[in-house]
Amino acid sequence: MLYFSLRLHEEINDFYKYMSPRAEEERMRMEVVDRIERVIKDLWPTAVVEVFGSFSTGLYLPTSDIDLVVFGNWENLPLWTLEEALRRKNVTDENSIKVLDKATVPIIKLTDHRTEVKVDISFNVKNGVKAALLIKDYKKKYPLLPKLVLVLKQFLLQRDLNEVFTGGIGSYSLFLMAVSFMQLHYREDACSPNANLGVLLIEFFELYGRNFNYMKTGIRIKDGGSYVAKEEFQKSNDLYRPSMLFIEDPLAPENDVGRSSYGVLQVRQAFDYAYVVLNHAVSPLAKYYPNNKVESILGRIIRVTQEVAEYRDWITKVWGPQSQNEPALNGHDVALLVEPQLDECNNNVTEDVTAPASVSQSCFHSSSPSSPSSSPVSSPSSSTVSSSSDADSDGTPCKTVKQQLRQGSSINSESSAFLNIQRVQSHSTSTPSGKNKGGKARSFRPSSKNTHQGQQNSSFSKSLQGSKPHHQGNGKKRKPQQRSESQDLCR
Repeated sequence: MLYFSLRLHEEINDFYKYMSPRAEEERMRMEVVDRIERVIKDLWPTAVVEVFGSFSTGLYLPTSDIDLVVFGNWENLPLWTLEEALRRKNVTDENSIKVLDKATVPIIKLTDHRTEVKVDISFNVKNGVKAALLIKDYKKKYPLLPKLVLVLKQFLLQRDLNEVFTGGIGSYSLFLMAVSFMQLHYREDACSPNANLGVLLIEFFELYGRNFNYMKTGIRIKDGGSYVAKEEFQKSNDLYRPSMLFIEDPLAPENDVGRSSYGVLQVRQAFDYAYVVLNHAVSPLAKYYPNNKVESILGRIIRVTQEVAEYRDWITKVWGPQSQNEPALNGHDVALLVEPQLDECNNNVTEDVTAPASVSQSCFHSSSPSSPSSSPVSSPSSSTVSSSSDADSDGTPCKTVKQQLRQGSSINSESSAFLNIQRVQSHSTSTPSGKNKGGKARSFRPSSKNTHQGQQNSSFSKSLQGSKPHHQGNGKKRKPQQRSESQDLCR
């Protein structure tokens, strides 16, 4: 089990390196912020615009939205005034902007016309900025937290369970759940930077997919973290009934962060599914499985979609170092090698996929893996209006960037981060799997233009296009080990 858990640990590290924001992605998003800020300043010169949410904390996926808050003096929030100005300045169009004036936190939701980045704009809401500072503090306290959270965000995203509007778990709620998991973990070394990420991910899925009592228990991270009995909380708050996923806001204890996550039982089912799959993949019996040395363990539950890869290619082309006359980046200059396109059940489709001249076989991957509550990433709900500012619109951009690529020149065969397929005979020496004695290796490799750099950087040793994730097998249950003082609340 140790061998396969170490492989999973390395795959999580590689996934984090690959999906972490690149310099050109941050540059593009700052351009969106500046463009919107100019419109706001034209209307109200004394207004202050601040960024919060995942963009400010660095915990955003390539298609996450940008959260902005505008501070100023108004008797009535100028939602419609700003909406009209944004359309008039061609920041967005009438089909890509919505005003949610009846929401708990009134916001404007829009999609930037040029970049397809989604933006949420609120007014005079201070907690968002404070929450971003809180998240940064916990990132320093628990060094492994960002890697764990990014994997979990991708897991929920591709199953349409990351939107509060559809009853899923928003980014802030997910982060607080991860913090609570780290605080109350029964192993002290779990908070160490050298802890095994694979084991932590499986134990997170085990806790919130199997052991946590959502009916009776709430989450509190203040004062070192603890579990809260909902019954006791309700006695002291007669007018409020705790929600199914009760998470006490550390910045405002009277606020239940998870109150809108009415689909939390679906989330729990997905977590339980992931626990079974991963626990089975790292069990001692895994060494007898066919192709166990070439198949990705993490790829059984998450993967990167074709649209996201195309979108990042386009960003690199337009905002990358070459367009800015800057030195090439080394940190994320990797290419994702995947299998031929798969259908929703992870079976090979019959249609041929046309590839660019530089691609040895077909390029791009397909929809998310089949699992309980799973659905393709590019879904209507990802672009649907949200009723809460806690939601992160992490779905695929509204328009496929392929349309924009067709209008420009063809992508150069040396473009970094292109999604290719290749057959290789051996694994990278950085992976523990040894030599491949047959079959296809699935991995992230450096792109052709920076092969010598890729040898110095850790590449994605296993692709996220793993074996069929709906094959759960008979994973061995592990007896939950909880802290004694919180054991009653988690049973």
